[in-house]
Amino acid sequence: MDPCLNPDAEQQAQDRVHRIGQHKPVRIVRFIIKDSIEETILESQEKKKYLQRMISHSFEAWNKLAFE
Repeated sequence: MDPCLNPDAEQQAQDRVHRIGQHKPVRIVRFIIKDSIEETILESQEKKKYLQRMISHSFEAWNKLAFE
């Protein structure tokens, strides 16, 4: 599977491997070579996931304060 700059798109592609009715175990293996474009994409994905979590937690905290 080729890496994607959008972590959600890559997660969706991984989820599609686990099809309805699939009874055998599925393993997704990602080969990341040091100092390659794949490594750069992986780092970008991790930063985006971190930002998504931070924004999500900020909204949750704001909603708690707003509705108390």
